[in-house]
Amino acid sequence: MKVLLLKDPKDSGPDPYIKELGLYGFEATLIPVLSFEFVSLESLFEKLSHPECYGGLVFTSPRALEAIKICLKENSKNEEWSQSLKHRWNTKPAYVVGKATASLVEEIGLTPQGEKSGNAEKLAEYICSREKPNSSVLLFPCGALKREVLPTVLREKGVPLESLTVYQTTQHTDLQESLSRYFSQQGIPASVVFFSPSGVRYSLQHIQKLSGDFINNIKLN
Repeated sequence: MKVLLLKDPKDSGPDPYIKELGLYGFEATLIPVLSFEFVSLESLFEKLSHPECYGGLVFTSPRALEAIKICLKENSKNEEWSQSLKHRWNTKPAYVVGKATASLVEEIGLTPQGEKSGNAEKLAEYICSREKPNSSVLLFPCGALKREVLPTVLREKGVPLESLTVYQTTQHTDLQESLSRYFSQQGIPASVVFFSPSGVRYSLQHIQKLSGDFINNIKLN
């Protein structure tokens, strides 16, 4: 039975979804749906250059860490980060929502906190348990489509947060071609799995067109 997974493959090693589904006899295929455009990188590094203005950092997406890594590819910025900024930020908390984001925080030399929270709401509760109302503002690099759960909870508790959009979500350039190739070579899948609202928005119309009258036979998850 064939399953179409609309997500990016893992950066390294076998994808856990393909591995797990294979154990149950499912033939799973990955098709990337989203691309990410990084923005405001100069503004991001300018803010990172002034840790004295902030009480800490908040990360709810690995993409926000990717934005910082892009900044650090520039030799002068990398040197400034390694010699000074990293150590000054390490005197402040770097709150993260999960293990994947935590590992990327460690890669840039910081110590993550809150990685066991698992979602934005629980991370917000964790932050509020550690930050006093009207304390120093927390810097929150995020995506244009960020959920408002965390900012709302922190605002209600009086914990200052400064959001900066550092990436935007767009449709993957190869999406239509990849879907067309899949349906022509593999046929109609038994199930299609979406991993985000953006994934539904960018791909569902193409899937309906390619499936035709068989769309009702596909289980959409």
